[in-house]
Amino acid sequence: MNAAKRYAIFACLRTTNPEPTTELRYHSPFELLIAVMLSAQATDKSVNQATEKLFAVANTPQAILELGEERLKSYIKHIGLYNTKAKNIIATSRILVEQYGGEVPHSREALEKLPGVGRKTANVVLNTAFGEPTIAVDTHIFRVANRTGLARGKTVREVEDRLMRVVPAEFRNNAHHWLILHGRYVCTARAPKCYQCLIKDLCEYPDKRMEAPVQRFRKAQADAS
Repeated sequence: MNAAKRYAIFACLRTTNPEPTTELRYHSPFELLIAVMLSAQATDKSVNQATEKLFAVANTPQAILELGEERLKSYIKHIGLYNTKAKNIIATSRILVEQYGGEVPHSREALEKLPGVGRKTANVVLNTAFGEPTIAVDTHIFRVANRTGLARGKTVREVEDRLMRVVPAEFRNNAHHWLILHGRYVCTARAPKCYQCLIKDLCEYPDKRMEAPVQRFRKAQADAS
């Protein structure tokens, strides 16, 4: 895919959604950090349901520590891997209190040293909370980048590095959100909605589905009659 086509893709996505953001609900960098930690192998909807109640009683590192691991689990028990996540959240909160004055560090190195925080989580926090031009590659972005030809790669890191090289600078701050939303609602894993895709004429996916399922069904009936 050439640079002009990549630019056109992001220009199109920006036209329909000028200020994209995460669907996780948060009001501070710490709340975002906790929400992203909880979101691994969980839906944003389930995380928001949990954090709405959790943050009402504990939304700072110190408050989480005072809540304690067992009570924390009661708020997140419907989320996958909640035992491990609760342990990591308590450990992370303790480090934030003891080493960073209760604040979330604005540093990739520091973030990735926190229990339960990997590169993807650090990228989300750096981008969404602190405005850094990072791109956190999840399954949606990995799929969209490879399927469209925007930035092909065999691993998450390969796709991230390539996106950071080829996404035009003016779009880099919002690229993560545009791509994840596109993958979540349009360029889905099964039966991508190419027929309603805004960038279908720019996408290099060879097997585009240009008709809606109902239209395909009616066409098949007509052909069979």
